[in-house]
Amino acid sequence: MTQLDESAKRALAWPGDPETPVESCTPALARQQYLDSFADIQPPLEDVAEILERNLGTIRLKIWRGRTAPRLGAPALLYLHGGGFVIGAPETHEDICRTLANMAGAVVVSPDYRLAPEHPFPAAIDDCAAALVWMTEQADALGIDPLRVVVAGDSAGGNLAAVVALLARDGQVPPVIGQVLIYPVTDQLQTTDSYSRYEEGFGLTAAAMKWFRDHYLPDTASRSDWRASPLNAASLAGVAPALVILAGRDVLFDEGAAYAERLSLEAQATSCTWPGQIHGFVSKRRAIPEGQEALEAIAAAWRAMDPALAR
Repeated sequence: MTQLDESAKRALAWPGDPETPVESCTPALARQQYLDSFADIQPPLEDVAEILERNLGTIRLKIWRGRTAPRLGAPALLYLHGGGFVIGAPETHEDICRTLANMAGAVVVSPDYRLAPEHPFPAAIDDCAAALVWMTEQADALGIDPLRVVVAGDSAGGNLAAVVALLARDGQVPPVIGQVLIYPVTDQLQTTDSYSRYEEGFGLTAAAMKWFRDHYLPDTASRSDWRASPLNAASLAGVAPALVILAGRDVLFDEGAAYAERLSLEAQATSCTWPGQIHGFVSKRRAIPEGQEALEAIAAAWRAMDPALAR
């Protein structure tokens, strides 16, 4: 078995991590712990050309324009933050959004979608889909090309990104030209072998994932719905090209790898695995430099998805 990377060991021992396991918290306490701790293990935020906030009904949208992004017709990314559908916000993943905006010379939009348990499935999906519609309707005001939008997300956000890409394929939301799924949730039954292999001791635990899932999907019947478990989608044919980023020592590894395999067989996909890494490594770049490698892989894949970026 691949050894845990030294950087992953360093992150697991990081002194600023929350003291109370998420599964022992109320949602309010889990959110506060995350907000109090996330920035300590992330690098300083990169400067960008512009930062905006807009509102779509009750949904707050945060927007970053990369330093080299054109004022008109820029490529765009809809980024959906992780946090188990219960915690997190655009600010908890702002380091990723700013870095990608600069790498691609793009505009990145991240919605503060509604969280469970107050707003269970499918509220988050509805909000993320609405954000994509808003981006295309406001393309001129945002200075983006509505035909050059990529959707991305990590963990729970990777789940939401996969679902939005399928909705786009089916014409239920505007089209996207690519999808980036970073250690995504794809199977809410939580029965894959990696749940046993990495149950404890690798950051995200199986118990924490059950806690997140039970808040987001209290109706057990909905856990098999493809919008909750995109691995259950009848077909992935015709969906936008994908990049799947995986951490080898992650309870979500097997379901992410299975979804990547289906994408490769039924559509078009590339997967990149960091065998000795843990869940969330892209958000822990102060401790884990391999997270920067993943962002560079994402930027390269984005250029391949958008031929205009390759020029």
